[in-house]
Amino acid sequence: MGQPRFITSAADKKGFLQTDKPVIAVSGRSNVGKSSFINMLAGQKRLARTSSEPGRTRLVNYFDFGTFILADLPGYGYARVSQGEKEKWARLLDDFFGTGEVAHVFALVDIRHAPSADDALMVDYLYKTRTPFTLIATKADKLAKTRRVPAARALAAALKTGEGNIVVTSAEENLGRERVLALAAEICARATEEAEEEEEEE
Repeated sequence: MGQPRFITSAADKKGFLQTDKPVIAVSGRSNVGKSSFINMLAGQKRLARTSSEPGRTRLVNYFDFGTFILADLPGYGYARVSQGEKEKWARLLDDFFGTGEVAHVFALVDIRHAPSADDALMVDYLYKTRTPFTLIATKADKLAKTRRVPAARALAAALKTGEGNIVVTSAEENLGRERVLALAAEICARATEEAEEEEEEE
């Protein structure tokens, strides 16, 4: 993997990136640690901007990770945002997933808390649209090591997915980085196979 880099931001579907590389999206509620997660994967501290002010990301931000594109989606569930803004975000996400270009989603949830109603809605949306996803349990450093597995198990059960479909991470400890990057490599390999099969059919 070369040095990951920021490519562009999109405020609406006209700005969505056209690419031949697999697109992996990162979703999650405001302040779940998406920027820290992206920076951990990149092995950089400032690739994605972190903010103490939730709801700061209102665009789809694209990053080139060499073999794949990472798309950072706007955070959801921030109460101090107007209804009009929330509807605009919902439209942006609908348009984004409606392109059919998303190979996989890393759906971030805070390991310390039960999933929010918005987390459940997001995962339900991914099931309904048949979008492959993996749950990423963030901020594991805030829990004692003995509590991490039970907490991840409870999250997986609450969001109706298998225990094997959740990765425990901590940007502070660099925990889960290798597993997520290995998963990304599998996603890329699968996308390449599918593209080759489509070419053969044509």
